[in-house]
Amino acid sequence: MSHPRTLWEEGHEPGYQMVALGLALALSFAALDLWRTGHVTVLFDLTFIAACLAMALLVRPADFFTVGVLPPLIMLTVFVLVAINDPGAIARDHDGLVQAVISGLSTHSLALGVGYALCLGCLAIRRRFVA
Repeated sequence: MSHPRTLWEEGHEPGYQMVALGLALALSFAALDLWRTGHVTVLFDLTFIAACLAMALLVRPADFFTVGVLPPLIMLTVFVLVAINDPGAIARDHDGLVQAVISGLSTHSLALGVGYALCLGCLAIRRRFVA
């Protein structure tokens, strides 16, 4: 007798697609936030957390490691690109690239921590269900 698949068993997308999805979502919402307010705000934080959770639920079990290391890399990539374009959006206007990235990461560290924790927690639960 087969049982219906649970939410934890549903993920079937390859890791490289989750990398593309995570970057696309984070960059899109950062751009939307910059267009709307001129700064990276809590809107980006909330959507980043949701994207981390979505990636953890959608990835196939063979690519858990890829998604497990992805949230900090996505946020770092987004903030490097934002700092290249407009350092004042994540730091002070006169800050250099490295200082702007560090300021952005420290300002949005709560979102990074929550998103990463939810991602890893979801992957751990999924691993127990798949095994």
